[in-house]
Amino acid sequence: MPGRNILPKGVLPFLLCLASCSRCPNDLETPVYLPSPAGNWEVSTPEQQGLDPELTAELYCNAEKLPTLYGLLVIKNGYLVAEKYFNEGAIDHKNFVQSVTKSCTSALVGIALDQGCLTSLDQKLVDFFPSLNRPFDDPRKEQVTLRQMLQMRGGYPWEERQPPYLDSLFFNDNWHWIPHIADFPLVTDPGTGFNYSNLTSHLLGIIVARACEADLTTYAQRHLFSPIEVDIGEWRQDADGYNWGWGEISLTARDMAKFGLLYLRGGEYKGHTIVPSTWVEESLKSYSRDINFTGWFSSRAGRYFRDLGYGYQWWSASVGEHELNYAWGHGGNLIILLDALDMVIVTTADPLYFVLGDESWQYEGAIINTVGKFIRKIPTG
Repeated sequence: MPGRNILPKGVLPFLLCLASCSRCPNDLETPVYLPSPAGNWEVSTPEQQGLDPELTAELYCNAEKLPTLYGLLVIKNGYLVAEKYFNEGAIDHKNFVQSVTKSCTSALVGIALDQGCLTSLDQKLVDFFPSLNRPFDDPRKEQVTLRQMLQMRGGYPWEERQPPYLDSLFFNDNWHWIPHIADFPLVTDPGTGFNYSNLTSHLLGIIVARACEADLTTYAQRHLFSPIEVDIGEWRQDADGYNWGWGEISLTARDMAKFGLLYLRGGEYKGHTIVPSTWVEESLKSYSRDINFTGWFSSRAGRYFRDLGYGYQWWSASVGEHELNYAWGHGGNLIILLDALDMVIVTTADPLYFVLGDESWQYEGAIINTVGKFIRKIPTG
């Protein structure tokens, strides 16, 4: 879930500290990031995989100063080359990764489509909710498709900007989401503009559960996570028993890295197709570009992530000369795919419950800027 890309009150001294303390007190070649050989990851070193070890050490040195960062992993050429945990983080800590969940939900839509539970992305949202009272006050809602929902172009609003939904909607286990298909206002015609909508992602999860006649946790574990050797932790549910398609799945940093590597490998894991390659390709395209959240700045997130775009519940951006896709969760939970470099970068962080806007961005933005600075310095050749 994105924060805001302005400089909030109180964050300037924090960022100045980061800038003035950008070097490690010891030699940058000190291996402060060696991955643990535990688990089923093949480990290596940055140098062996063609990545500058001093640059990697600088990344981890700067990461040490981030008060809400839990974990930072770098995967290069399929090898875990750098790993360290901070603050409350640990190798076995399953963190609520917030809107990174949206990218997982997108994968489940692709799997359901491949299995025949869903027949087409042109199916209408309302077809999966026959009990709703119709006709709607806004007839445009009859035309919202799964494709538009995946692209965040269904017309529903970003709840964070729509009081009174913000205070009551987020993290409320007693909330019934389905009625809001009818009563949430559309802010654009379906298919005409990007609007970041948690309701939309949650409804996609409900649609998969209904179409495949299985609860989303069971379906996800069987068809997505078990095949990549991941056991998901808690996944919160709404008042109707549906897992939150927009957030609140819990994964370890290594679990997130496996999911990222799955997409970097075109949907394959250890020679087996888990997500159709065509779905991965379509998901990582940008259907909306130059996304601007604040209305004050050009399309960017922090200092380095520019040219923001959106695919099927995946973000895209440019950092220096590099192009990337990423799953983005509130607080700075990230899965970053750098296809040209055959690299995945993962961060886990404090989910920052009930901390939004300027207050959250001082922490989330610091994580994004630290990773962005590292990416920008990596040679393209």
